[in-house]
Amino acid sequence: MKPYLSAGVVVVRKAPEQLLYLLLRAYNYWDFPKGKVEPDETPLAAAMREVNEESGITDLQFDWGEPWVETRPYGRPLKIARYYLARTGTEHITLGFNPELGRPEHHEYRWVTAGQARRLLTPRVLRVLDWAEGILNTR
Repeated sequence: MKPYLSAGVVVVRKAPEQLLYLLLRAYNYWDFPKGKVEPDETPLAAAMREVNEESGITDLQFDWGEPWVETRPYGRPLKIARYYLARTGTEHITLGFNPELGRPEHHEYRWVTAGQARRLLTPRVLRVLDWAEGILNTR
């Protein structure tokens, strides 16, 4: 069975003296904002829509262009997640309500340093953090 594509954004915010990453928690699982790419949209448009729906962020700036990284196929049903990298000036997050679930899709959000993110993320998502760090540390 062919995996479906999910798209999201590694969202960073400049705080005094450091960059912070936005992580969202669903149950015990932390990830960057992401969701399913609909048939009529590009992966980048889906990623931006998902960030808005899940966090309320509307001011994404793709300062590093539009490179992306994908995970290996995972989950049931099988999916691949593609992530872009963008900056925001938004600090306050509004967790979006999912009408299909009848509640917010995520239970919590955190702005975290790379070190804090490393303690929360699974190996699959750590690879995405490493990719983002590689871009951020070379510019």
